[in-house]
Amino acid sequence: MRLITVAGPPSSGKTAVILHLVQAAQAEGVRAGVAKFDCISSDDGEIYRRAQIPVCTGLSGGLCPDHFFVANIEDCVAWGKREGFDLLVTESAGLCCRCSPHLRGITAVCVIDVLSGINTPKKIGPMLRLADIVVVTKGDIVSQAEREVFAFRVSRANPRAGIVMVNGLTGQGITNLMRYFREIPDMKSFEGSELRFAMPAALCSYCLGETRVGTTYQIGNVRHMEFPRKEGEEP
Repeated sequence: MRLITVAGPPSSGKTAVILHLVQAAQAEGVRAGVAKFDCISSDDGEIYRRAQIPVCTGLSGGLCPDHFFVANIEDCVAWGKREGFDLLVTESAGLCCRCSPHLRGITAVCVIDVLSGINTPKKIGPMLRLADIVVVTKGDIVSQAEREVFAFRVSRANPRAGIVMVNGLTGQGITNLMRYFREIPDMKSFEGSELRFAMPAALCSYCLGETRVGTTYQIGNVRHMEFPRKEGEEP
């Protein structure tokens, strides 16, 4: 079985890209499924089911969706193998820009939309910087020049990644994306897999359920901002 991790900011078009990708793979005789991770609720499972794509959905609730992903990805792989999939695609929740949802040795995709702004690529951490493929969506809404500038900014943030423009509505560009996936080798063993980068660190009173605001109630891994001081003002 081949495994692909797909991540990206909220509403960047991850589900639409995966839908077109899996349908293209199915047309070539590939048996594929999707493991969908989300936070509070998700209607994406129904979208996949209507397209006759096997799917399992997990909601992280009050937990960090990235940590929830790591705690459950091994079970997702086991599910995919039981179902006899040739290809399993995991779709993350719409993650923050610091998250690290990619695994070593597993093809990693970051989906980002061109409407997010030309400075967005440099604001995104491991999710984009360590991806193998960056899929840029919603390019049909902007000019060719804007698409090229955005792609250049992506390449500066991640010079190693292949960049593919995909229209989530029509599926235009999926043929180019499929060229990458045809070369993905089967996953030999998932045992001992590692994250490509450490996840954001957080173990503080608020992680444990604290709701009161103030330094008195803050313990653990807490970082405070530094503010500019007036000339002569004591620290």
